[in-house]
Amino acid sequence: MAPGLIEPAQSVVLSNHRDELDLEDTSWRQPIEKKRPVAYEPGRTAIESHDEFYEHEDLRPSFPNLHWDPLIEVPYHDKGIHGDAQFRNLLASATDVFDYNPKIGTEIHGVNLAKLTDAQKNDLARLISIRGVVFFRDQTELGIGAQRQLGAYFGRLHKHATTAVPRRAGLEDVHVVFTESTAKDQRAVFSPTFLWHSDVTYEIQPPSYTSLKVISGPPRGGGGDTLWTSQYGAYDLLSKPMQQYLEGLNALHSAHMQADGSRAAGRPVRRDPVVTEHPLIRTHPVTGWKSLFFNPGFVTGIVGIPKAESDAIIGYLNEITSTTQEIHVRYQWRKNDVAFWDNRICNHSASYGFTGHRRHAVRVASQAERPVFDPAGKSQEEELSARYRLPDVNKDGTRQSNYND
Repeated sequence: MAPGLIEPAQSVVLSNHRDELDLEDTSWRQPIEKKRPVAYEPGRTAIESHDEFYEHEDLRPSFPNLHWDPLIEVPYHDKGIHGDAQFRNLLASATDVFDYNPKIGTEIHGVNLAKLTDAQKNDLARLISIRGVVFFRDQTELGIGAQRQLGAYFGRLHKHATTAVPRRAGLEDVHVVFTESTAKDQRAVFSPTFLWHSDVTYEIQPPSYTSLKVISGPPRGGGGDTLWTSQYGAYDLLSKPMQQYLEGLNALHSAHMQADGSRAAGRPVRRDPVVTEHPLIRTHPVTGWKSLFFNPGFVTGIVGIPKAESDAIIGYLNEITSTTQEIHVRYQWRKNDVAFWDNRICNHSASYGFTGHRRHAVRVASQAERPVFDPAGKSQEEELSARYRLPDVNKDGTRQSNYND
């Protein structure tokens, strides 16, 4: 008989002779271990208590009464330019790597961010500049010192003018995210669209490579996810005439709302607020791809056009940013996870719904170049479609297909 996919059962023949039996073998008498029932309560996750001792007391938020001079432009060189095109240095120790979707988001396992060589750091910058945001699980060795050192490799660390910094002195270039378990839910304070932002785009050199590490937070399923959106993808959603129109426009990015909010809360403003003009479309120095440089949180107007037109464009770009699912990625945090993203080509948004849990994270951001638009820049979608021989994207509705649920 030919071999089958299922091995035939073997017959068991018991001997009638005691001397042929292994009487010492009593394994068959061992009790079968019963599987414990799974504990589950819909919509409810275990809450970690921090009553007695909290290992990150020194990283709790504080608002020191300091005042810094205005930022001035400094030289910047993107380390991603030196990264290997196949990321061979970074991935040499990786055990798994996968994309969340074609546009944005990659997760890497087996890489220790605290022990990267310069070559691996360059590869990391290059990968982030392509994929927008890269996730690393369980980075227990990446303490705040190592996180700052890694960020400083990519550029001068940014000091935020209004938000919390750690209680420990000397960490003024670390931004603290902290929500106590007893805090009130803030969903009523902001509209969902407004929460989408790229960090401090009102600066003359807004950040590039930015890391956020969650050091305490809800367990899996407890809420507090973060979402990112690809600004390469947002640019590629626009029609050719709209792309060309926006390529000639600049937008105003304002720090005044943040400063006013801090003063209203009785907190210091450590650097005077600014309004800065940046191009609506910028070109990335590593990839050469064009991206939309716009976010609902800080853009207050578009320069050189009527207010009604400016408001209409802002509303349209808000919708693209916040509602286009294929350019979004959503990350469900676990303790000691790290997300590394490029603020030049991503917007991100917090999410609520984790009431009852403490959520504590620390962020380090490296300043980048002053945003520039290069007319010779390329479209990410067009370049990758040509490389992988994908059909041209339909933007005029002439080639309809079935909608996928």
